[in-house]
Amino acid sequence: MKIYHHIDDFTRVPNAVVTIGTFDGVHIGHRKIIAHIKDLAARTGGETVILTFFPHPRMILHPEDESLKLINTINEKAELLEQLGVDHLIITPFSRDFSNQTAEEYIRDILVNKIGTKTIVIGYDHRFGKDRQGGLQDLLHLSQQYGFDVVEIPEQDINDVAISSTRIRTALLENEIHIANECLGYPFFITGKVIKGDQLGRELGYPTANLLIEENYKLIPDDGIFAVRVKVNGRQYNGMAYIGHRPTVNGMTRNIEVNIFDFSSDIYNQQLRMEFLHYVRGDIKFSSLDELVVQLGKDKEDVLALMVIDGPQFDA
Repeated sequence: MKIYHHIDDFTRVPNAVVTIGTFDGVHIGHRKIIAHIKDLAARTGGETVILTFFPHPRMILHPEDESLKLINTINEKAELLEQLGVDHLIITPFSRDFSNQTAEEYIRDILVNKIGTKTIVIGYDHRFGKDRQGGLQDLLHLSQQYGFDVVEIPEQDINDVAISSTRIRTALLENEIHIANECLGYPFFITGKVIKGDQLGRELGYPTANLLIEENYKLIPDDGIFAVRVKVNGRQYNGMAYIGHRPTVNGMTRNIEVNIFDFSSDIYNQQLRMEFLHYVRGDIKFSSLDELVVQLGKDKEDVLALMVIDGPQFDA
């Protein structure tokens, strides 16, 4: 897959089959749309093009609203789309100037002149242009003038996408990991840099890698203990992750850390990917560190039992 970080970097391709959207999560609903554009491209000898935007439009149009949390970072999204066999991903910087284009300017300048769209696959509720005034009817009206076909995604499929995205976000914030993963079609994951902590876990017999998530818009599950699969240095391991404020030691900041089983390498400043498989328990304030250590032993037993139940696909 070729990735372009600005529409001006893209070189027109013959028979471009295009769809547009945020594709946050690249979940099973999105995958139906992507399968559809791939099928159309195969039948017309064309190439698939996904046009997405970063920053997310809400970040630019409503900067005061910090509630927006996304399932994927832009790099995670690109990785998932590449796995699905998309030919071209255009990541267009979203700005107020971009949002002020009229519907016809958007269709003529972006879809036709820049991308060379021959087929666009779009939902009935997709809005674009100044004040979001453009939509499916504008595309249908101008399609003959500019020489492209419009394929409408069925309303049920669009609703499935919206419902799935909302359900995934809600599930993750409520630690219903199994629901989120079922809707995604893959384990929810976070990617971060390993940073130095206070090494309390090492003193307790459960050394942890502390993760720094640099993208503040990345959605993080609620506090607790999780069974996870960790990918680092090209290998994968089982582990148990902790998210929370470490109330037993009166912690002040929210930590994301993971005890990687059967692992002892120095991985400071390296990137680590952590896939969430199961929620084990909530965050608890213990009366002593000894009591915490006993609970961590039970947590590890629970995590290992869950891995056995899952079967070999979760083995390290």
